[in-house]
Amino acid sequence: ERHSVLETAYAQLGKPYKWGAVGPKKFDCSGLTRYAWAAAGVKIPRVSRWQYRELEHVPLKDARPGDLVFFGKPRIHHVGIYLGPNKMLHAFRTGDFVKISGFVREFVGVARPELA
Repeated sequence: ERHSVLETAYAQLGKPYKWGAVGPKKFDCSGLTRYAWAAAGVKIPRVSRWQYRELEHVPLKDARPGDLVFFGKPRIHHVGIYLGPNKMLHAFRTGDFVKISGFVREFVGVARPELA
């Protein structure tokens, strides 16, 4: 359920970013989103652009906590977990940690993994 996605995501706050890492000690952006959704029993693709391509898109105005928000034009390169208006939980870049922040530049859209 969506609650376990958010609970799992919040439990990763402060863990270091590492490109290509899928947890549980280090994460990159899509590794974190995949890890959080796996806690709800939902398997999503490994890479952010694959996640956006394969998941159902929803308008930003309809986004719910736990949905995924995507960034990067012309090519998606970042994903975070939506928490509320202009707020997400994400693993951003080398030298950083899993954190909560506002949206980064080049917002592309929102996608919603399907709960079983």
